Amino acid sequence: MSSPPLTTDHPGLASGSISAAISAPARPRRPGALAVSLVFADRALLKIKHVPEQMADAIMIPIMFTVMFTYLFGGALAGSPSDYVQFLLPGTMVFAVLLITVYAGVNINTDISKGVLDRFRSMPIWRPGLIVGGLVSDAARNVLAATLVIGLGLVIGFRPDGGPAGVAAAVGVLLVFAFGLSWVWATLGLLLRTPASVTMISFLVQFPLTFASNVFVDPATMPGWLRAFVEVNPVSLLVDTVRGLMHGTATTAQVGGVLLVSLAVVAVFGPLTMRLYRNRT
Repeated sequence: MSSPPLTTDHPGLASGSISAAISAPARPRRPGALAVSLVFADRALLKIKHVPEQMADAIMIPIMFTVMFTYLFGGALAGSPSDYVQFLLPGTMVFAVLLITVYAGVNINTDISKGVLDRFRSMPIWRPGLIVGGLVSDAARNVLAATLVIGLGLVIGFRPDGGPAGVAAAVGVLLVFAFGLSWVWATLGLLLRTPASVTMISFLVQFPLTFASNVFVDPATMPGWLRAFVEVNPVSLLVDTVRGLMHGTATTAQVGGVLLVSLAVVAVFGPLTMRLYRNRT
């Protein structure tokens, strides 16, 4: 038995209610690039809120390396821990922040393995927002690590001759370099199969670059072949600049060199990352 047709004359329906019900509502405005990036940055920070253990590296690594190297090797390398920490602390701050940059690749690879990336790409949003938002949240983590190192250093005797302005400039230059390096890990996050693979590759790259640099000791004491590598190592350039800004001896050429290297890395790996992101299946 068929039902009677539904019309506006049907009892209980006000005139025009059907047409109002089936008419298309006004579409909400499409969010802009900034709004999308901030939403994804907030999403990444919420992960830290619900899984605070993932901040252990940002907290423990700076503390562990600063204290261990200052008091274990300070007397042998510089005569006293208080003298050595003036040289060491800018290096351990760079070391800690560079290790944290790998999260840019790990988080993207985790979204891929869980299928979340496909859902985001089907949404009418600014596509780079996922990656840019992740990098913004990483910057917050880097600031925390840098603040911990500086705070700890002040407690154990670090005294930057460059003053607060020099320290702030050093942290700013370090964040710019870390932002550029994060694009490298984002590229690997899209290429490799598992988050563990991204972490392993990052350690294989970062440990030689950071230990074979001027983070912990003066290259003047190294063999000639190793010193030649250390002097062209971009991490050494970064440490020299951060150390110089903190102690008020940095040159314009050093700061410009770090910014130029960071810009070159972004210019290469930024478009490559977005191309992989668009074509990822």
